[in-house]
Amino acid sequence: MRADVCSPEFPEVSLSGWTGTIVESSGKAPDVKVVLEWDQETMTRMPADYVQQCEAQQLYYAMACLAEADIEPA
Repeated sequence: MRADVCSPEFPEVSLSGWTGTIVESSGKAPDVKVVLEWDQETMTRMPADYVQQCEAQQLYYAMACLAEADIEPA
């Protein structure tokens, strides 16, 4: 993940250093969106506050939808 990328739902949560696998993509360049499934290391390091916020809003915290431009190969 690029260093300046934050959670779309919770902009106070930096996704810098989070890693995962692209499981889906949609759209056409330059507006391609990707769905990432976070890997186990990221899930372990995920802030508890982030998980609680997601659960409170019924969001699935193990995945995220981001702009393709926001990600980079690990």
